Amino acid sequence: MTVASTPVLVTGGTGTLGRLVVPLLREAGRTVRVLSRRGGEPADGVEHVAADLRKGEGIDAALSGVDTVLHLAGGPKGDDEATRHLVRAAQAAGVNHLVYISVIGADKLPLGYFRAKLGAERAISDSGIPWTTLRAAQFHDLALTVVEKMAKLPVVPAPGGLRWQPVDARDVAVRLVELALGRPAGLVPDLTGPKVYGLDDLSRGYLEARGKHRMTLPVRMPGKVGRAYRAGENLTLEGASVGQRTWEDFLAERVVAA
Repeated sequence: MTVASTPVLVTGGTGTLGRLVVPLLREAGRTVRVLSRRGGEPADGVEHVAADLRKGEGIDAALSGVDTVLHLAGGPKGDDEATRHLVRAAQAAGVNHLVYISVIGADKLPLGYFRAKLGAERAISDSGIPWTTLRAAQFHDLALTVVEKMAKLPVVPAPGGLRWQPVDARDVAVRLVELALGRPAGLVPDLTGPKVYGLDDLSRGYLEARGKHRMTLPVRMPGKVGRAYRAGENLTLEGASVGQRTWEDFLAERVVAA
C-alpha cells in the first residue's frame, strides 16, 4: 500500500479546525479517517471512528494502517493526558508522522491550558515518532466568543496590556495540511494573524460591526498571568508565518453578513 493510499487520521476532525482540514486533505487526494468521541457517517473518501483520547479507548483500532496523524483534538484541560494515550498507540501502530496543533505561549503562559499544551508537545517530541508541531495564535472564532460574551455586559472590561494577534482557522488549516503532506519538520515557525489588537480593539470592532455601543472600563490583570500578558508572552512578533485574513475580514463575513 502506498503512502498516498493510506488514510490520514485526523483527531478532532469534526471540530472548528478539523472541518476545514478534512476537505483540504481530500482535495489533495488523500483518504481521511476522522477520530471523534461520537463517530459519524462515512462520506466520499472519509471514514469516521469513535474513540476517547482522554480515556485511551478505541485508539488502537483508529490507527490501524495509518501513516500520518493530524492531532487537532483539544479541550480546556487534559490535552497532555489525551496526547500521551495517542502517542502510545501511534508508537505501536508504526506511525511515521505525527502533526500537532499547539498554541503560542505554551512554554511561557502560567495557565493550566498552556501547561497542558506544552505537556502534549513534549509527549510528541519525546515519542521517537517523526513529528511536526505548529503553534498558532488564538483563532478568530475564539475571539468572537469572548467579545460576544463581554458585549452582553452593561460595561465592557478592557484589560490593560492584553493583546492578541488572532488568526483565521482557514489559514491554519491550509498550513497544517501543507505540513502533514510534507516531511516531519519538528517545531515550525508560529502562525499568527496579520495584526495585533488590544482586547478592547477586538471588542470595539465587534460592537461596530453589530451597530452597538458600550462603555468600556479599564481593568488591570493581576499576578503572574497579568505580567505574562503585558510582556506579550502570548505573541510572536518576529519570525512567524502570517495568515491572510484580518479580524475585520472575519467580522465582515461572520457578523455583518449575518
